[in-house]
Amino acid sequence: MGPDANRRPDRSDAKICLIGGGIASLAAAAFLIRDGHIPGRNITILEELDRLGGSLDGAGSAEHGYVTRGGRMLESKYRCTYDLFSSIPTIDKSRTVTQEIFQWNEVIRTGSKSRLVRAGRKLDSPEFGLSERHILTLERLAIEPEALLGRSSIKDQFDASFFETNFWFMWCTTFAFQPWHSAVEFKRYLVRFAHMIDGFNQLKGIMRTVYNQYDSLVRPLKAWLDEHGVSYVLGAKVTDLRFIEDGDGKAVERVVFEKAGVSEEIAIGPGDYVIVTLGSMTEASDLGSNTAPPALNGKREGGAWTLWEKIAEGRPEFGKPSAFADHIDESKWVSFTATQRDQAFFTIIRDFTGNTPGEGGLITFADSSWLMSIVLPHQPHFIRQPRDVNVFWGYGLHVDAPGDFVRKPMGACSGRELMTEILGQLRVESGAARILETTVVIPCMMPFITSQFLRREKGDRPAVAPEGWRNLGFVGQFVELPDDVVFTVEYSVRSAQAAVSTLLDLDTKPAPVYKGQFDPRVLLKAFVTLHDLHI
Repeated sequence: MGPDANRRPDRSDAKICLIGGGIASLAAAAFLIRDGHIPGRNITILEELDRLGGSLDGAGSAEHGYVTRGGRMLESKYRCTYDLFSSIPTIDKSRTVTQEIFQWNEVIRTGSKSRLVRAGRKLDSPEFGLSERHILTLERLAIEPEALLGRSSIKDQFDASFFETNFWFMWCTTFAFQPWHSAVEFKRYLVRFAHMIDGFNQLKGIMRTVYNQYDSLVRPLKAWLDEHGVSYVLGAKVTDLRFIEDGDGKAVERVVFEKAGVSEEIAIGPGDYVIVTLGSMTEASDLGSNTAPPALNGKREGGAWTLWEKIAEGRPEFGKPSAFADHIDESKWVSFTATQRDQAFFTIIRDFTGNTPGEGGLITFADSSWLMSIVLPHQPHFIRQPRDVNVFWGYGLHVDAPGDFVRKPMGACSGRELMTEILGQLRVESGAARILETTVVIPCMMPFITSQFLRREKGDRPAVAPEGWRNLGFVGQFVELPDDVVFTVEYSVRSAQAAVSTLLDLDTKPAPVYKGQFDPRVLLKAFVTLHDLHI
């Protein structure tokens, strides 16, 4: 045993309560065990739903239809994510999850030959179409301090012509930005992904997991936590935290939750900790069916937002949940998952795009009034998915507009109607009836899916360890992490590592965010690409 171990506080009796069962909480549990040396048996995760994984979900069956509400893109500079999963074996124990991801992406490299579709025709490597004024604005945003941007939106920074460029159509659909979203977050994305602008029109550099992210990330992580004795209480809706204040500061004393209609409490002792996932971008989601549209719910349909509102009242250091939860019309969109027992559609897409499934990435119908995109992943997309079944995913950003082939708002459409619109955008007539008969599409309305992109100001997002609190940490998409960007697995994992290392005063801090904007080679490539130069 080395000298560092002798100086390490004995936390063998410390109890940890993690609120929320998404990737942020699961990652925090792993960091508590790996870096904090907390026994897994001392860690309890409370989750309102009946399964873990949060937004990294994957469920269903070939018979009734698979569902993934969404999938976060990966790229090579997600340092915290790959650090975490370098410690997590794959389900078959043959390697680590990080090794599997990098090896897989050597086999299947993303290189789209049809990033945009217009008038039923693909655009191979579309030019950005930016004016010099647009480029100067992008360059200004990259260097302008966030404080000067304040609560401004993207549309406050650009003229209307910017939102008609190929650059915007590719950017907004890759990352799910809307013109009214935060200029600060848009700026962070520009800087964070500067190294990916070269090749962006072919989605080069984007990485995928072998299967959906529940099967490829959540399942192996949960298996590792199981082996270490972590406990889970599913169907547990946390309704309140009880606090105390004494000479040592402020602390959580009790966690109150409901399970099966019964109120229960967990006592938090002097040496214990509570880590809360604040908010949820998939809170109150509703699934439709092949014959019925999903419903639009609100924040009262779940516990994540109401808990944050309750504990933040009178405590500005806990942030401002209303900045993110009270603007559903600015944060909602519809995704859908299609399960097919016929190979015809995948064959049509392969022949149309020139890409095999898993290679092409996102295909955006730029003329679509729904601004709809689809992606055909490598098959199988689910573990134990039958060989004669294919699964693909898609979403639309303009869910209140009537479709071009189905004259209804996207949010009011059944799965079959969504598939009808896709076939129309592709100008598929021959065989369309057979495709519709053999496809089950499950739509999902997500009222808060881009709430983390909404306009905000300093203080709306709290620190991972709020000042003055000795045993409380916050994680997830709604905490403040300088430099990094939300709507990524990396942000959740980084928040978990930051919260654990801060609360436990560990030396194992999160790796610095990669800053390609300071690399002259990255800047040169970005300059050339933004100007549509070919040198």
